[in-house]
Amino acid sequence: MNARVLDGEIITSRLDDVRAYDGVRTRRILAFIIDYCIVALLTIPFAILVFLLGVLTLGLGWMLFSVLVPAVAILYIWNTLGGRDQATTGMKMMGIRLDRLDGTRIDGLTAVVHSVLFWAANVILTPLVLLVTLFSDRKRTLHDLLLGTVVSRNDR
Repeated sequence: MNARVLDGEIITSRLDDVRAYDGVRTRRILAFIIDYCIVALLTIPFAILVFLLGVLTLGLGWMLFSVLVPAVAILYIWNTLGGRDQATTGMKMMGIRLDRLDGTRIDGLTAVVHSVLFWAANVILTPLVLLVTLFSDRKRTLHDLLLGTVVSRNDR
């Protein structure tokens, strides 16, 4: 059994420890800002490639500009959040990671669905969807509740 006692309370996993969620909301917001600055920077070389492809195809390739940013963001999320560390670069800098409540690893598809649900919820419900973190256990957002995931600190 992998249990430990903290202040008289039996804690069976890292996710049961309430200290793993201290400051997670602020860290998530800062990680979001960092990650989308990175996505913006990654979009530049791909935009140059799409521009050159558009010149070669007499303008047809320029239609790829309409899906360029979402495609770069999805590839970024798939490779970072769905990777070994279960965290994007911004999340690593802020010391947080995404975990499943059942203890299994986050795969690339789950990471992308997590991100798409976040954006879909913001489009439909506006950023007020983030108010869910004020009332939910473990400071989980709406898309965390739907997917059975939680964001926690690495250092605790």
